Amino acid sequence: MMNKNDHSFLSSEIVENVSLIFKALADPTRIKILYLLSQEECNVNHIAEVLEMSQSAVSHQLSMLRNLRLVKYRREGKTLFYSCDDEHVISLLKQAIDHSEHH
Repeated sequence: MMNKNDHSFLSSEIVENVSLIFKALADPTRIKILYLLSQEECNVNHIAEVLEMSQSAVSHQLSMLRNLRLVKYRREGKTLFYSCDDEHVISLLKQAIDHSEHH
């Protein structure tokens, strides 16, 4: 058996960041938003329409995803267009979807 000194450990910062990513992916609405944004750039109105949600609810979720740097936006006039900002997380999401579809 290996002793304590033979193991490598994750830093507290990495553990916290990973926890926040999984927290973001634990919400069904955020999963839907990230999946939609993995396919196309969208404004809030389009996301709200596709997901049949209020614009304010979508904006709230996008704010959290922006704070985690999972989505980004660009401004065109008064409209903000959102897209994915972390391909690693999108890859993780797609792997989870593939896993779910095969089990």
